[in-house]
Amino acid sequence: MSILSIKSHEELLSKLIEGKNNYLLLYKKGTELSECSYNSLTNVLENHSDIDVMTANVNEVRDIHAKYGISSVPTLMIFKGDKFIKAEKGCNDESFYKSLFESSLYTSTSSHKEKPQKRVKVYSTPSCSWCTTLKKHLDLNGIKYTDIDVSKNHIAAEEMVKKSGQQGVPQTDIGGQIIVGFDKNRINSLLGIN
Repeated sequence: MSILSIKSHEELLSKLIEGKNNYLLLYKKGTELSECSYNSLTNVLENHSDIDVMTANVNEVRDIHAKYGISSVPTLMIFKGDKFIKAEKGCNDESFYKSLFESSLYTSTSSHKEKPQKRVKVYSTPSCSWCTTLKKHLDLNGIKYTDIDVSKNHIAAEEMVKKSGQQGVPQTDIGGQIIVGFDKNRINSLLGIN
């Protein structure tokens, strides 16, 4: 595990490793969401000695977020070599970072071209047995997903209700299509699971 504090955009560019996934967490020290994201990331990195993550506190570093159009923190920026690929915004839990890093290790070693997987978000709670069943199904089929605990993330809970009109979990967002409950046939159909 390695967390490296970055002080400028120039330093960031000098640390990006060609041909490798590079990560930079932009955060604002002392704010609840940023501390949540930073702590989740740190906990996951304890078990991933092969992943390095850079961090930049926007209170001190002001020349990175503007260059990439990042308007809110915390945001995890993902680079492939020196090319900015995408940004994951907000306070994400440990399972999100674990899934992100493990999928990047798998995809970076894959040599053949695969059809890109649709973006999958699972809205769940720890006490929901159907949520656990759904996530096990996705795990068994090698589907990468973001697990959002709506019992802790009230903003995500509101987003979920706005999308589906329902409060029950699990709910799965597959490329913008919402599935309420564990509808295995529909999930398999949307994700191409046989």
